Amino acid sequence: MLIHIYKGTPTAGNADGTEVSEETGLAPISIGPLDCTSEEVSDPVKLGIRCEAGYQTTGDVTITPAGTTANMWALAPDNAGSAGVFGAYGAALTISSVIGATNTIFWAKAKTEDETLPVNDATVDLQVEATIEAV
Repeated sequence: MLIHIYKGTPTAGNADGTEVSEETGLAPISIGPLDCTSEEVSDPVKLGIRCEAGYQTTGDVTITPAGTTANMWALAPDNAGSAGVFGAYGAALTISSVIGATNTIFWAKAKTEDETLPVNDATVDLQVEATIEAV
């Protein structure tokens, strides 16, 4: 895989942050805990996406929540260091700018609903669709 998502404290234009696990579950994106009885919405979580050195995207990049409770996740572009406008829960985020070897920041949040059972939900993945080229 030539493109990765980073959590922790990724900085726009830098190559920092902790790489999010890809299928291992060892470094997941963590949101919560959330109160399942009050339809709570989490604070936004800052994430970064970048290509490995020597590569960049060409065309749009789409990041989509996928999995059992994907409809409980919303994504937003960065807006000068804070979350921009979040899309609908479960909707994809499209990034039209070129993503290279430094972080492009985006944001995620999650919610609960009255019928949500208290659980450590590990069913959602953020799937990235991109065309990548060597630079």
